[in-house]
Amino acid sequence: MVILRKEDFKKMNEKEIKEKIKDLKMELIKSRVNTGKGGKLKIREIKKTIARLITFNKLNKLVEQK
Repeated sequence: MVILRKEDFKKMNEKEIKEKIKDLKMELIKSRVNTGKGGKLKIREIKKTIARLITFNKLNKLVEQK
C-alpha cells in the first residue's frame, strides 16, 4: 500500500497529495508502536514515501508559479 510511483503522483492533485501525506503520517505512528514486531523496514518505506510526496508537491508549486 505504501509504495507509490511517480505515475501515481502525477494523477493526484494537491488536495489528494495532502490527504495521502496525512494518512501516511498516521500509518507511521501506528507502525512505530509495532516496531517491536519487526516493522522497521515499513517505517523507512513510509518515511521515504512521505518525503517523495512533499517534494513532488513543492515541485508542482514551483512549476505553476512560472
